[in-house]
Amino acid sequence: MFRIADGEALGYGDPDVRGHSIEFRINAEDAGRNFMPAPGTLTAWHAPAGPGVRVDEGYLAGMTVPGSFDSLVAKVIVTGADRPQALARSRRALAELVVEGMPTVVPFHRAVLDQPAFTAADGTFGVHTRWIETEFENTIPPWSGVAADAPEAVGKTTVVVEVNGKRLQVVLPGDLRVGTNGAARTAKKPARRSGGGGTAAAASGNALTSPMQGTIVKVAVAEGDTVAAGDLVVVLEAMKMEQPLTAHRAGTVTGLSAEVGATVTSGSTLCEILDPS
Repeated sequence: MFRIADGEALGYGDPDVRGHSIEFRINAEDAGRNFMPAPGTLTAWHAPAGPGVRVDEGYLAGMTVPGSFDSLVAKVIVTGADRPQALARSRRALAELVVEGMPTVVPFHRAVLDQPAFTAADGTFGVHTRWIETEFENTIPPWSGVAADAPEAVGKTTVVVEVNGKRLQVVLPGDLRVGTNGAARTAKKPARRSGGGGTAAAASGNALTSPMQGTIVKVAVAEGDTVAAGDLVVVLEAMKMEQPLTAHRAGTVTGLSAEVGATVTSGSTLCEILDPS
C-alpha cells in the first residue's frame, strides 16, 4: 500500500492459489423460522477438530448470547487440498459440532452442503446473493427447544465525578461496586418485560405475539385503534436486526402492553386484535 501510494510498483505478483477454504458463521438464529434472531444461553458447546478445521469461539457453554449485539457465536473455518476435500471435511466438522440451548444456523449449513448449487459437482456454482430467498427450498423445521432467555439488562447507576475542576455525571452498570457520595443517584430501572398471560390469549387467535426475544423500538398503534391486516403494529429489535410485526387480521387493538424500550420474550402477547363487530 505504501509503495502504491508513493507511485511505485507493487513489487510482486499474485500468490499461487493453493487449497480451498469454507467459513461457516455459527449465528444464533432460527433457520426454520426465516432466520429469526434467537438470543439465549449456551447449555452445551463442543467445537469440532481434526485436519483442516479451525474454530474461532466467541462463547463457551454457560455463556449467554445477548440480544444487544450481533448473533455471531463462533466461526468454523475448514480447509482442504481442493473443494471436494473441503466439502467432505466440512460435513464431518459440522456433524461433530455440538451447540445447544438456542437455535442456530447449523442445520442450514448442513443442508447447504448437500445442495448441488453449492457443491458445484458439475462445475457450476449456482449460489448468489439472493439464492436463499429465491431458490433454496427451506425444509428446516423450526427449533423445538426452549431457548434460555438472556438476562435482563442490569440497572444503571449515575455517579458524579470531578475532572479538571468540572463536575461530570458518569453512568455505570448497576452491579459495578464503586464508592459513591450523596450526589450519586440510581438511574431508572430498565423497562420491564411485558408478556404476562400471553399463552392463554394466543390460543384465541386474536393475540399478536412476539415471534422472538427482543426489545420494542417502535409502537405504531394505540389502544382502541382500528387496523387492517398487514398494518404495522410493533417493531422489535434483536441482535442488530429489526423485525416489523404487522396485524394478522383486521379489527380493534385492545390490551396493548407493548412499550418502547421493553424487552419481550418469544411468545409474549403484545396486544389483541378483536373483530370490531
